[in-house]
Amino acid sequence: MTDCGCDKAKKDLEEYLHHELQADDAADIREHLATCADCAGEHKVGVVLIEAVQRACRETAPEELRVQVLTKLRALQTHA
Repeated sequence: MTDCGCDKAKKDLEEYLHHELQADDAADIREHLATCADCAGEHKVGVVLIEAVQRACRETAPEELRVQVLTKLRALQTHA
């Protein structure tokens, strides 16, 4: 494996975060992240963002809020 450099690591970071790269390319980026604080920081931001989105997708709105929103939508539809 060879350190792929910042340009390639940043260009392919999104695919790396989603495990969409070939094994060799992922290994190159992983090696680069181990030695580059700037790119490792961007990687950490990406990981935190993905985790936050995953958590948000698992959460559900309280039933009272759901009823309020549906009531408002129905009211708007009848006046449209």
